[in-house]
Amino acid sequence: MEVLVPKEPARSFETHEKAEVLKELSPLVESLMADHLAKKRMWYPGEFLPADEQMDDDAERKVKALRERARGISDAARVAVALNLLTEEGLPHFHRILATHLGENNIWSKWNFLWTAEEDRHGGVLRDYARDARLFKFTQIEMMQFAYQCSGFTPEWDKDPYKVFVYTSAQERATQIAHGNTGKVAGAHEPTLHGILASVAADEARHYTFYRNVFRALLKIDPNRALQSALAILPSIEMPGLTVPHFKEMADIIRRIGIYGPWDYKKIVDELVEFWRIEVLTGLNEMGRKAQERIMKISERLKKVAEYLDQKTEKKSFSFDFLYGRILVME
Repeated sequence: MEVLVPKEPARSFETHEKAEVLKELSPLVESLMADHLAKKRMWYPGEFLPADEQMDDDAERKVKALRERARGISDAARVAVALNLLTEEGLPHFHRILATHLGENNIWSKWNFLWTAEEDRHGGVLRDYARDARLFKFTQIEMMQFAYQCSGFTPEWDKDPYKVFVYTSAQERATQIAHGNTGKVAGAHEPTLHGILASVAADEARHYTFYRNVFRALLKIDPNRALQSALAILPSIEMPGLTVPHFKEMADIIRRIGIYGPWDYKKIVDELVEFWRIEVLTGLNEMGRKAQERIMKISERLKKVAEYLDQKTEKKSFSFDFLYGRILVME
């Protein structure tokens, strides 16, 4: 008689096994955290945006001058700032995902708390800037933020700790690029915003270094299952702001103005595949070798997707309530 084994217990067992592998990496995490702390530069939003109860005339003038400079920020760049702000405000979703797999009272939870504290400044400083600069119809931004938080973020990969580290590697690099390029575009008019976004991007770069090093270690310990997790994530990641209202339209604008798009994601995948030395991994079983072969083909597929989007892009008009319904015509 055939015995049918329920899929969920098997999946739970595999997740438990992977969690046990993560425990083996505790010494590495301690070392990576020490490197991270040695290289990080501490900063606070108040350093960029004076907001004390008692401010002298010079501080008041700085706020007024910032607001005047911000008038020169284009509507397309404002859309990029809005999307960056809103996605950063999704931090509770990611703290939950990491806490679910990393446990409590261990080196992993210490990393999660440190990472969360650093990330919390990102949404805070962008929100403070947007409010001080009068960049948007602010209640509309708050409504979008509320909707995003209410919608949650529960991707399929959050059941697999290995996939979590593939995703965070790619996502941290993507946010680094998006913040850095937004700062360059807006910085032509507003140096304060450029400085803010440069600091945020530098944080994301250090987080990227941590997560990609963790996954490199997983590939050494458990290469076959790690490769399958990478294969599940790398072809196309769900961006953290996917459930933000008007996300697709906003993402289309930042692609059109060269802040972040498919070509950037292809570059990220190429970087990770090279850093993880996936092409030269040996000693794999059949499933591992198949995953390896398919991962090595992802870059060409992403190239075709980027070329297709470039070819089909036509002039288009956009309008957002948080920009008072002004019409943006994009090539």
